[in-house]
Amino acid sequence: MSFYFQGIDHVQLAAPKGCEDQARHFFGSILGLTEIPKPENLRARGGCWFQCGNQEIHIGVEEDFKEAKKAHPGLIVTNIGDLKQTLKHHEITWKEELPIEGRSRIHVSDPFGNRMEFIEFINK
Repeated sequence: MSFYFQGIDHVQLAAPKGCEDQARHFFGSILGLTEIPKPENLRARGGCWFQCGNQEIHIGVEEDFKEAKKAHPGLIVTNIGDLKQTLKHHEITWKEELPIEGRSRIHVSDPFGNRMEFIEFINK
């Protein structure tokens, strides 16, 4: 083989038409991700993009939108306790997940019902 994988460029989450304001509030204002411009030739499709570390999260409009209740991105965070306080302040509930050694993790639904996992790696 002459190719190899280097990582993940982006994750796309589907959302209903007209989702942009809610997406900007949740991903930008609450989670603190920076919105990045979509390429001009893709803007007519709707949605918006955010920087997440070295990767991107793309919120894309899907005509017959149905939320993802099982499939989800796993986002690495530092200080998951502060994230929980931020979510609580905005009246967003989370679910503690079964432990995985060396990780603390919670699940949250985005404004469109998509499941998202937040993971903090714990040093022992």
